Amino acid sequence: MSENESKFVVEEVEAVAAPKRAFVEDAPEESAADKLERKRDYLEGFLAAKPEPVSPAEPGGDIYEGVVNALKEIFDPEIPVNIYDLGLIYGVEVSPDADVTVNMTLTTPHCPVAESMPGEVELRVSAVPGVRDAEVNLVWDPPWDPAKMSDEAKLELGML
Repeated sequence: MSENESKFVVEEVEAVAAPKRAFVEDAPEESAADKLERKRDYLEGFLAAKPEPVSPAEPGGDIYEGVVNALKEIFDPEIPVNIYDLGLIYGVEVSPDADVTVNMTLTTPHCPVAESMPGEVELRVSAVPGVRDAEVNLVWDPPWDPAKMSDEAKLELGML
């Protein structure tokens, strides 16, 4: 394109007719029965759609949620809060074969339940319906601190 050639074409007009105004009197007549009749629901297709199925191994899936609920039933003997809300569970992994691996820590390496807690977690997790095998990894890095607690746990302990 040359510099003199314009990209836009401008059309000049003298006048434009005003659009017709809408009046209530011009609306089509509807009987009382027509007004009360159910109109087409534009959300019908949207509401009829089913949510995509969630894999049992993913958060929101049956096995994953069952494992989390089982972990919420295990309480620290020294603190009246479950180990999940206490922040002792660092991760829950569910394989496609329904093998569950739980990475967890304890409040301190010298915790009195250091020997028994991982075994209890393994028993409770393996009792969840659908779980084929359970493994518990006790990790110390990163170390646990109170910032890992949920708000519910902090509220229970009077820290909020």
